Amino acid sequence: MMMMMMGLVSSRVVFLFVVSIFVIWAQVVDLAEGGAVRNYISWEDLQVNEQRLAVKSSHNQVRVITVNQNGGGHSKTVQGAVNMVPDNNRQRVKIFIFPGIYREKVRVPVTKPYVSFIGKRNRTASPIITWNSKSSDKGPNGTALGTYASATVGVDSDYFCATGITFENSVIASAGGKGMQGVALRVSSPKAMFYRVRIKGTQDTLLDSTGNHYFLKCRIIGKVDFICGSAKSLYEKCRLQSIAENYGAIAAHHRDSPTDDTGFSFVSCSIRGSGSVYLGRAWGNYSRIIYSKCNMDGIINPQGWSDWNHSHRKKTAVFAEYQCKGRGADRRHRVPWSKSFSYPEASPFLYKSFIDGDQWLRL
Repeated sequence: MMMMMMGLVSSRVVFLFVVSIFVIWAQVVDLAEGGAVRNYISWEDLQVNEQRLAVKSSHNQVRVITVNQNGGGHSKTVQGAVNMVPDNNRQRVKIFIFPGIYREKVRVPVTKPYVSFIGKRNRTASPIITWNSKSSDKGPNGTALGTYASATVGVDSDYFCATGITFENSVIASAGGKGMQGVALRVSSPKAMFYRVRIKGTQDTLLDSTGNHYFLKCRIIGKVDFICGSAKSLYEKCRLQSIAENYGAIAAHHRDSPTDDTGFSFVSCSIRGSGSVYLGRAWGNYSRIIYSKCNMDGIINPQGWSDWNHSHRKKTAVFAEYQCKGRGADRRHRVPWSKSFSYPEASPFLYKSFIDGDQWLRL
């Protein structure tokens, strides 16, 4: 009898031990699959279940903060929703923005990573975040804001992503105007992705400042240097729309050293609109801009590229085109210091590996 009881106890101990090991293993697997910090951006991060307004994981919910200027959400302003994200957050927080025109400046600080802006669409509208600061405006301390601080939306948050939103700066600049830079979106995130967003302005529309960024199927609108900055970014299947009345430029990349691992790569984009615009201008001695497999309308200045009146930059800037088509892709009158890349030369700039996307994108 005693032996039988000891056998039963031993069996129970073994059973409990096995169960404990299984539970621990399950927790480890769960943490690896979503319970812990996910240092990447996925399609899931750009979606909200509108029926439940929450997406459950095994341990907790991915938090969704709703913004509705008419009431009924967690906040009436986008900045109010951003402020609700805990500092040093370690889980994805989705800010779900209802249609409307949100007249405000928004800042997403470095202390609030893993934030998504997701626009709710209806049949006629999507959310627009708009403001009208320009670089020559006076700031709180009485000095000019400068280009950086003119941004309607400024993002420093790591692993930030956005979809279904219009970012707008409503300042109307003309080519040659002084102090009229008005940024709609500034991105200084170490890593960020934008999918099907519209970025609208006139001069310096998108300040793609620093970091590695991916823009997919976005529409970017402006007149002069409307994509500018020092980042390392891939623009894939985007529409670049010039609204210049006479002359302008699409991109101005800043790079001061040949060892700076930065640049703008435009792949399978379409270029449309008005005016006569340069593909790029050399903002910095080693500016690097490559257009690959893009469809260019007849609005491209035949010379294609500008050294920004610094003739020595002709020797150091990397301005190149690869297998582009359309009336604007005719290279017969391009500046002789620009390049027509072969596939081996273009290859490093064609894929998400250019921005180390295999490390932080799961799409």
